[in-house]
Amino acid sequence: MGDTGPSQSGPAWRAVAASTGAFIVCFAVWMMYGVLVTFLVDNKVYAWDKASLGWLIGTPVLTGSLLRLPLGILTDRYGGRMVMPALMLVTAVPVYLVSHTHSYQGMLIAGLGVGLAGASFAVGVAYVSAWFPPERQGMVLGIFGVGNSGAALTSLVAPRLLNALTDNGASLKLDAWRTLPKVYAAALVVTAVVFWLTTDTRKPATAVTMRDRLAPLRQMRVWRFGLYYAFLFGSFVALSQWLVPYYVNVYSMSIATAGALAAAFSLPAGMIRVVGGWAADRVGARTVLYWSFGLSIALTVLLFPPRMELQAPGQGLMADRSGTVTAVSDREIVVDDVRYVLQQPGPAEAEIRVGIHEDDEGFHLMPKASFRQRPTVGVGQRVGKGELLAKGVTGVYFQANRWIFTAFVLLVGAMMGLGSGAVFKHIPSYFPGRVGVVGGVVGVIGGLGGFVEPILFGYLLAATGIWTSCWVLLAVFATTCLIWMHVVVRRLMTAQASTLMRDLDRAESS
Repeated sequence: MGDTGPSQSGPAWRAVAASTGAFIVCFAVWMMYGVLVTFLVDNKVYAWDKASLGWLIGTPVLTGSLLRLPLGILTDRYGGRMVMPALMLVTAVPVYLVSHTHSYQGMLIAGLGVGLAGASFAVGVAYVSAWFPPERQGMVLGIFGVGNSGAALTSLVAPRLLNALTDNGASLKLDAWRTLPKVYAAALVVTAVVFWLTTDTRKPATAVTMRDRLAPLRQMRVWRFGLYYAFLFGSFVALSQWLVPYYVNVYSMSIATAGALAAAFSLPAGMIRVVGGWAADRVGARTVLYWSFGLSIALTVLLFPPRMELQAPGQGLMADRSGTVTAVSDREIVVDDVRYVLQQPGPAEAEIRVGIHEDDEGFHLMPKASFRQRPTVGVGQRVGKGELLAKGVTGVYFQANRWIFTAFVLLVGAMMGLGSGAVFKHIPSYFPGRVGVVGGVVGVIGGLGGFVEPILFGYLLAATGIWTSCWVLLAVFATTCLIWMHVVVRRLMTAQASTLMRDLDRAESS
C-alpha cells in the first residue's frame, strides 16, 4: 500500500472528505425507512401490523449488510472513485421508486434496493485506506466512520420534513409524503456527481487474483473482528431504532422528543469514531477495545434495573387482647375501648407516585421506600389476642430517571463509537491490500447484528415484559467479545514469551 507523499496529500484528504460526505448521505438514506414507514402507520396511511412494520424497517438493513462483501471486492478491484458514484446512482432509482409504491409488497421490494445505500461503508473503507499507510489508517477510517451520524440526520430532518410536507399529517395532504424519497434520491445523485468531480482514482498497490482476495476469509481473526463489530456497530444501529419506542413506552415521551433523544445518541456515537481511530493509532487497537468492551459492560449493567414499583409484606398490627371491632378508618382501628393507630406515609414517603408513566415526577436518584398499614378487619368482627388487625405493606419505587438513563445511554454509544474505530484500525494492519474484502465481511457481520438485535430485543420484551432486558443482552454480548479477545491476547503473549525465552537461551549458549 503506497505511502502518502506530499504530492498525494491533497487528493488523499479530498478522498477522505468526499467519502465521509457520501457515507453520511448514504447512511441517512439507509435509515430512511424507519422514519417513513412509522409515519405512514401512525397516520393511518397504511394499516400494517407490527410484524410487517418490522420487516419493512429491517429489509434495507439486511440487504445493505449482505452486499458489503461484494461491494468491497469490487472496490479493491476497480477503485472507490468508480464504485461509490455508481452505487449511489443505482441506489437513487429504488429510492425514487418508493414514492410510486401503493402496496406493502411494493414497499418491501423497493426496500431491497434502498438497502444498497448501506453497502457504501465497505466501498469507503477500501477507498480511503488505499490512500494512507497502516500507521495512519486508524484516524482516517475513524473520520470516515463519522458517516454513521447520517442516522442522526435522518432522525432529526425526516420527521420535520414529513410534517412540513403533509401539514403535520393533515388528511388532505398525507399523500405529500411521496416527496420525501424524491428528496433523498436527489441527494444521492448530487452527492455522486460531487464525489466523482472531487476525487482521484486510487486502487490498492498490489494486483491479486480473486482467490487471493478471498484467502483471508479462512482466518478466524476475520470472523472475530466481525463479532466485535456486530456488538460495536450492530448494537449502535439496533439502538438507533429501538430507543424511540423505548422512550415512548417507558417514559411516556412524544415520538418527536423520543426521536430527538435517539438522534442525540446517534450523533456523538458516530462522531467519536474519529477519537477511536486516533487512539488506536497511538495506544493500539486492543487497548481501545479493552476499554470499550469493559466500560460497555459496566454501563449496560447499570442500566439493568427497570423503572418499577414493588410491594412486599411489612410489619402488621396485631390485637393486644380479645374483643370486638367497633370502628375502622384509614387512621385507626378500635377494639372495644382500645384504639390502635395505623402507621401512615410520612411527607417524604408521600412523594411516591403510583403511576410509573407520569411525565412530571421530579428527580429521584435512588429508590424510594414507603410503609403503611391497611385494615384487615371489619366493624363487628370478633378478634382474638394476637390476631392481625392491619397488614403492613412496604413499597419501593425506582424511577430510573430519564436524564440519568439518557446520560448512560450516550456513554454506551460513545464506547461503541470508540471501539468501532479501533476495529477498523486492525484490518489494514493485518490484511493490507485486502481491506475491501475483510472490511466487507466485518461490515456484513456488523450490519447483520443491527438487523438481528432489534428482533431479539422484541422477543426478550415479549418473554419478560421488561424493557431493560435489552441491556442484559448487550451486556452478555460485550462480555463474550471481551472474554474471546482476552483469551486470544493471552495466547499470543504466551507464544511470544516462549519465543523470547528460546532466543535468550540461544544467546546464553553462544
